[in-house]
Amino acid sequence: MSLDNPLPGWLTHQTGHGRTPRSRAVEVKNVQDRLATRPDDWSVDEETIRFDTKIAVLLRDDLAVWQRLNVTAFLVSGIAGTHPEVVGEPYEDADGTRYLPMFRQPVLVFEGSKELMGTAHERALRREIEHAVFTQELFATGNDRDNRAAVKAVPTGELDLVGIALYGPKNAVDKVLKGARMHH
Repeated sequence: MSLDNPLPGWLTHQTGHGRTPRSRAVEVKNVQDRLATRPDDWSVDEETIRFDTKIAVLLRDDLAVWQRLNVTAFLVSGIAGTHPEVVGEPYEDADGTRYLPMFRQPVLVFEGSKELMGTAHERALRREIEHAVFTQELFATGNDRDNRAAVKAVPTGELDLVGIALYGPKNAVDKVLKGARMHH
């Protein structure tokens, strides 16, 4: 940080000497450039971008608000980490301050009963839809290693699921989530 620029170097991509290193520069394209090279799974008309894929989170309906937020954040990180194509371009404001990229498409959040959670998980497995899981036990852990160990200790059919996140073809994800309602 300097007096001229109150932002930390990692945010402005500057080294300690105030220079922007070429190897860390981020190229930001405008909307027209993006549309000219759009991925195969979305289509564009004059005003709307439509996706053939869906990112969705299903939460158990008895969770506290903080749990819903925590579970959603952890679950969608699995999708972003596994499917880099779903992450858009970095953001930049009018002053040139850069921000991290986010998903290029909406994330829809649903809720349902414990029974529906199990049914949706079974459907996702049967349809081979990639998904992330968050079990009740993960609220008591504090790191990825312990999270993975907690899931590994329980057979698939006995997982106490509180949330799942899915990414896949829109119609297939919709079928997995049949019976769930939009989170309110």
